[in-house]
Amino acid sequence: MEEKVLMKGNEALAEGAIQAGCLHYFGYPITPQTEIAAYMAKRMPKVGGVFLQAESEVAAINMVYGVSAAGKRVMTSSSSPGISLKSEGISYLAGSDLPAVIVNVQRCSPGLGGIQPSQADYFQATRGGGHGDYHMLVFTPATVQEMADLVAKAFDLADKYLMPAMVLSDGTLGQMMEPVTVRRVEETHYEKPWALTGTKMQRSHNVITSLNLNSEAFDKQIFDRFERYKKIEETEALWEELSMEDAEICVTAFGITARVVKKAVAIARREGIKVGMIRPLTVWPFPKKVFADAAERVNSFISVEMSMGQMIEDVKLSIDCKKPVYLCNHAGGIIPTFEEVLAKIREVGGAK
Repeated sequence: MEEKVLMKGNEALAEGAIQAGCLHYFGYPITPQTEIAAYMAKRMPKVGGVFLQAESEVAAINMVYGVSAAGKRVMTSSSSPGISLKSEGISYLAGSDLPAVIVNVQRCSPGLGGIQPSQADYFQATRGGGHGDYHMLVFTPATVQEMADLVAKAFDLADKYLMPAMVLSDGTLGQMMEPVTVRRVEETHYEKPWALTGTKMQRSHNVITSLNLNSEAFDKQIFDRFERYKKIEETEALWEELSMEDAEICVTAFGITARVVKKAVAIARREGIKVGMIRPLTVWPFPKKVFADAAERVNSFISVEMSMGQMIEDVKLSIDCKKPVYLCNHAGGIIPTFEEVLAKIREVGGAK
């Protein structure tokens, strides 16, 4: 029987990254993700890894670029305003087809906002976040266990598809404590002949850059990259379904709000309301097909979010606006309660 350890979400994620083969971490402190950096500072020297607190978020993401270019697994973490500062570097990673993992433990924004949890960085994560045409893989854990498990998945798919991946957490998940089993993940070996490892006078020089001044070649490069993205959308979306077999209402949520929704759905079911839940574990790629299929059966959707309504747009796009989609939300660091979600389910259930 595997031993469970009581850990904070931020700590579990950090240990999960190490167990997935990440031995390089560069970061800069910001609430509510500083525990990731603090944990890495203690653990990296013990496992033969490298920890460095950079002079800024901009410096940290460019250090990530350098280590990734050398073919090593590397991670950085921050919180909402810090991720904005890293956005240029993330775009450079994507433009250079380099794998890396970026963790965003969201706080309420815009601006400095507050240190309470939020989900308002959804657009930033799923629409690239920096300049240009690109995507990141975006994983959305809802438990401390998933903080550890999904960061390992992020490293694997980043290496497989040569692109940055983001774990989109929040201040509550990062700070809460739950029993967790952090397992050593057998690292899939992906050949990296492009890496800057030194030629040893045995091969030609590798060049890694996002610069391309040949318009025709650059056009083809971007179209080829989006062909890869299309494959990812077809094969790598992750989600969880609950009570969707006979559901007439589908509630959707990700991250911390999904925990609230599960309770509300269970109570509504006991009241005889035919309601189910779809929880995306990836929001890019978004599980479009499962929502499109659900739209053929249910009467309506409810999107529960800690934002002014961002994921709701992907729900509407996925179902081609065939059914009404209602929003149940809070912003400013407030998590919707199960009573509020239940009230919305009752309201929508009575509005057939």
